[in-house]
Amino acid sequence: MNWSGVMPAMTTAFNADMKVDLDFLAQHAAWLLGNGCTGLVMLGSLGEGATLEFDEKVGILKTAVRVAGKAPVIAAVSALSTDTAVRLAKEAEQMGCSGLMVLPPYVYPSDWREMKHHISAVIGATKLDCMLYNNPIAYTTDFLPKEIAELAEEHSNLEAVKESSADVRRISAIREMLGDRLRIFIGVDDMLVEGVRAGAVGWVAGLVNAFPYESVKLFDLAKAGKDDEAFELCQWFLPLLRMDTVLKFVQLIKWVQEEMGRGFGRVRSPRMELAGNDLEEAKAILAKAKATRPRHHERPLAEFAGV
Repeated sequence: MNWSGVMPAMTTAFNADMKVDLDFLAQHAAWLLGNGCTGLVMLGSLGEGATLEFDEKVGILKTAVRVAGKAPVIAAVSALSTDTAVRLAKEAEQMGCSGLMVLPPYVYPSDWREMKHHISAVIGATKLDCMLYNNPIAYTTDFLPKEIAELAEEHSNLEAVKESSADVRRISAIREMLGDRLRIFIGVDDMLVEGVRAGAVGWVAGLVNAFPYESVKLFDLAKAGKDDEAFELCQWFLPLLRMDTVLKFVQLIKWVQEEMGRGFGRVRSPRMELAGNDLEEAKAILAKAKATRPRHHERPLAEFAGV
């Protein structure tokens, strides 16, 4: 598959009964692709994958694949056990996904020997192209460039890495060791411009769930080296993009979606919807963003109703 461009880490919509809302998920997926996104990443951290039952994950993947058509659908794979992660990887292949985003196991961060065994088991479970997800901030496990190189040497279907250490120097370090062997994606919204400049070719994005037009445009400007235009758009976007880098990023992004008419703020426990100072700060940021939003040419969500 072609690992490039802006791929949303899609949120998972829940209805009033807190069941997965597959109808809205389909509409949302079609809208994101219709506004220039190149693929869909399902079941990740922003998708509240840790709160989803196995059959719910399968239903989400089936829906995404149906809607995406020729666009790639990437299944984020993580679980408490290696066996469950391998099972999900195989199901994703059966569902018609184009690739996997492989995460370390939930809860258990360990040494390189155990993490390599887990990641290798998932990558080797299918013939699908794989992206390694490195997020030491959220998952504690940190895949160092030399370890990523070791995985790339042993697995020909490891083709990309989502780098979310928030250290742009990691991109240079990976490229120093591997050249163009792996496609590097930014996984931290507020590091997009710097990351592309360092050599990233894609972005697994969060705020794109509410602002796909601006997300795709920012990525395109950065890739084209149009620094002045990218800086101007980024200055407007940054307060929103920073919502992707804090503890309550899921609640924040889903709240922004709801406020923009792009989804629902509902989240599964133990998360709770925003309240108090968190909500007031979010309201102030979004109010300013809406008042100063640059001209845009976004296709409306309603255009994709009934997908």
